[in-house]
Amino acid sequence: MTTVNETKLIAEPGSQMIKIEREFNAPRELVFEAFTDAKLFVEWMGPRILKMNLETFEPRDGGRWKYVHSDNDGNAYAFRGVFHEVTAPVRIIQTFEFEGLPEKGHVSLETAEFVELPGGRTRIVMESIFRSVADRDGMLQSGMESGMNDSFLRLGELLEKLQSK
Repeated sequence: MTTVNETKLIAEPGSQMIKIEREFNAPRELVFEAFTDAKLFVEWMGPRILKMNLETFEPRDGGRWKYVHSDNDGNAYAFRGVFHEVTAPVRIIQTFEFEGLPEKGHVSLETAEFVELPGGRTRIVMESIFRSVADRDGMLQSGMESGMNDSFLRLGELLEKLQSK
């Protein structure tokens, strides 16, 4: 089994932050690569019931990213952001914005840290800071937790496949 523990999502009442932790049975360099290699990224990001179109992906300081998920009914969900820091294999800092909201400006700042653990394992610690508690709560109510859980399941499967080659 790829996952050492289940995904932990922490969202304290009244806070503008969501914290997520998950461990994988894979070396830190490989986990980081899955976040920064376009071919690998499309294999795990997002729920498996959606198709991903990666329009822009520049994982470097100052680079941009944009992807669109679509469902079988033709609905499209676009997300975009800017990479502020990409330090291999330690950290990624980026913005995140869902383009489908009626007003712009609901941008969060996300930090993903890749912690090397004994035995060739890695812990991912992600923090998302939102402009307001209402924005944070809206994200939680959007179904992001189930999408995140499916993404991490897919990531674990991908990491297992890559290590068995």
